[in-house]
Amino acid sequence: MPKMKTNSGAKKRFKKTKSGKIKFNHAKRSHILSSKTTKKKRKLRKASYVDKSNEKAIEKLLPYS
Repeated sequence: MPKMKTNSGAKKRFKKTKSGKIKFNHAKRSHILSSKTTKKKRKLRKASYVDKSNEKAIEKLLPYS
């Protein structure tokens, strides 16, 4: 059976942690920041984890992680 291809977009956005969770950084923090509140910008700074319902789909995109 041939090798599976990793989705290039997904490999740039998601990382698998040691505990098996999938970590990602928030979007909407690159420009037009003046219209966003300080609270919103502060919350977008932190990385977050993918919801359980979406984990399976992302793991399919990253077969070798």
